[in-house]
Amino acid sequence: MNKYFKKIPKLGFGLMRLPMIGEEIDIAQTQEMVDLFIKKGFTYFDTAYLYHNQKSEEVIKKTLVDKYSRDKFQLSSKLPAWMAKSGKEAKNMFKTSLKRTGVDYFDFYLLHNLGENRTEAFDNYDIWNYLLEKKEEGFIKHLGFSSHAKAVELDEILRKHPEMDFVQLQINYADWESDAIQSRKCYEVARAHKKPIIIMEPVKGGALVKLPKQVEKIFTNAEPNQSLPSWALRYAASFDNVITVLSGMGTINQMRENISIMENFKPLNSEEIETIEKARDELKKIPQIPCTDCDYCLEECPKNVAISNIFRVNNDYLVYNDIYMAKGKYYWETLNVGKASDCDECGNCEKICPQNIQIITELKKSAKLLE
Repeated sequence: MNKYFKKIPKLGFGLMRLPMIGEEIDIAQTQEMVDLFIKKGFTYFDTAYLYHNQKSEEVIKKTLVDKYSRDKFQLSSKLPAWMAKSGKEAKNMFKTSLKRTGVDYFDFYLLHNLGENRTEAFDNYDIWNYLLEKKEEGFIKHLGFSSHAKAVELDEILRKHPEMDFVQLQINYADWESDAIQSRKCYEVARAHKKPIIIMEPVKGGALVKLPKQVEKIFTNAEPNQSLPSWALRYAASFDNVITVLSGMGTINQMRENISIMENFKPLNSEEIETIEKARDELKKIPQIPCTDCDYCLEECPKNVAISNIFRVNNDYLVYNDIYMAKGKYYWETLNVGKASDCDECGNCEKICPQNIQIITELKKSAKLLE
């Protein structure tokens, strides 16, 4: 990892979950958070074209770009080509993001959320070469992509695009050995391709801040004075080759807590890692839909229902009992594919499922819960 990346503090401000007043972003509190973040020596801000109904970039202009000199921060944004109906529309997203944020260049810029059917848009619209051109023109300092893809697909993308400077991946202790998320395997793929990593979802969308009692007890017994968020953030930041760890902080109090954890960051020691492993083992004991994410069912589904994605979200709800988080993830996991309610009960999926899951019944439950 180059010297520039190493100098970036290990906590980044994710701008996807800003504080709200009703339906509007709380500008005053966001300003307070930005000011505190900068004051404490943190510098990395992460937004995207579509965050907060496409308002996040405008807010960061008001609260950061218009107030602080350009050498005080790094700003990243992302281009979601899969939202566009044409190459022209997709490429205009980059120009729009520059205008909204008010910067002359992005320190980090990403192709947003590669994987599954979303990658095709970036290929069809030739966004790879378009953004490389923008990098050569000086509008992008470091070019990469974010992805929730599995390890095999991530490896394929990196083999096709070795020109990428970094990758942004979901890594947290709960998903480290997950068959669905494959945090460990994806981390190892990125390391094999010698790509520095920006970590997203270190607290799994807030799930690791509010754990089942039997799991929380493992942490409090080990370190009574260490908060649940500190275990998750320090775990993610302890890996080698990590540029920064993004946290989607939604209140000034969340920011204060995360800063207190990370301003004098210390990697986990061996005893703390053992505690994390015990907690992870306890999480696995909680009953869930036994889906292994093989996706044989999807190949047989005439409605293209994202069955394994839906079950992944449902399992998170069963473990963490957070309906707000579950519904948010459900939106993303069923974007541009079939929802649970699209199931026509043909039964093709159940005939081929290696785990003999009653898929039709579980989809009905998911539709009622999440839609």
